[in-house]
Amino acid sequence: MRPDTPAENVDHTAEAARLERTAGLYPEDAEALLLRAAAHLELAGDRPTATKLYDRLLSSPEALDHPHLVRALKASNLWEYGHEAEARAIIDGVRTAAPRDPAPWVIVAEALESHDELEAAHDTFTEAVRLLLTDVPRPPQPTHPLLFGRHRVRRMLGRSHDEWDALADTVHSLPVSLDELHDPKRVWSLGSENPAELEAEILRLRAELGAYREALSRPFPVAMLHWPATELTELLQAYPSLAEEYPSHEEHLASTERALRELAASGTPNLGIVTGTVPSYEAFAASEGSSPGDPTLLPQYATTLAARGRAVAWPPQEGAGCWCGSGRGYGECHGGVA
Repeated sequence: MRPDTPAENVDHTAEAARLERTAGLYPEDAEALLLRAAAHLELAGDRPTATKLYDRLLSSPEALDHPHLVRALKASNLWEYGHEAEARAIIDGVRTAAPRDPAPWVIVAEALESHDELEAAHDTFTEAVRLLLTDVPRPPQPTHPLLFGRHRVRRMLGRSHDEWDALADTVHSLPVSLDELHDPKRVWSLGSENPAELEAEILRLRAELGAYREALSRPFPVAMLHWPATELTELLQAYPSLAEEYPSHEEHLASTERALRELAASGTPNLGIVTGTVPSYEAFAASEGSSPGDPTLLPQYATTLAARGRAVAWPPQEGAGCWCGSGRGYGECHGGVA
């Protein structure tokens, strides 16, 4: 599915089937691909089949990269079609496990919130915020939905602002404040006969929709191909014709960073980096009926890796390690290069 395909024009069942087939071809990427397939099945209303995909992942002999995320998604899905007791049990298990990834926390807390379990949702958001953000100088972007969700639930419960709500205000970047977005009285504005009130509420709803789209959308990234030093050495030994593309590993890293900065300066959104390996590149070339020594194959390989969910966002979050794998912070490595 192309990133610019309107949602109403997507055949979610067919897209889920395509992703399942792709997972069969690339078992190393099965987790990411099957999670996307399950999401399409949920959108198609086929929640029982989505649950089967979650169970398939959880029963896999291969260790999952994000087992708590899979369990959280399964719980949220189960509750939506009547399996409340099982969903609650899974949610309790996720909370007890206390994952360091914010995504499972957001999913289980919002599942509780959507079923009017506001006190439990508030406690879940609070547990996550305390676990992940205590003594953190600046909240990383993936934790923002935790702060926003907690703020929203506290407004519905009529709680007064605390230090975490103040922190949510500092990372909120939309022109409409969180207090306005999360005001429980807003719903009454939609029934008003006053045109000015209705217009103001429409503007708020548009801003809120933009926030949700920014938080939830994961469009297909424009990804640059990165070769670790050992892989690049092996690649050039096997295919010397690619030496013109990669004069040295240092130049390869520098040119990758330059290209990403130029794309960012031109306004290209959602940039990413994919890391190549010689075996997977050779397998891709074979699937295309082409020679790995053909330099025109390299951008196609990068696009395919990105489509399989292998891209990581560029630039890295503040304080994160550099994408090149040097072990240094991005700001001290390629992020500090003029």
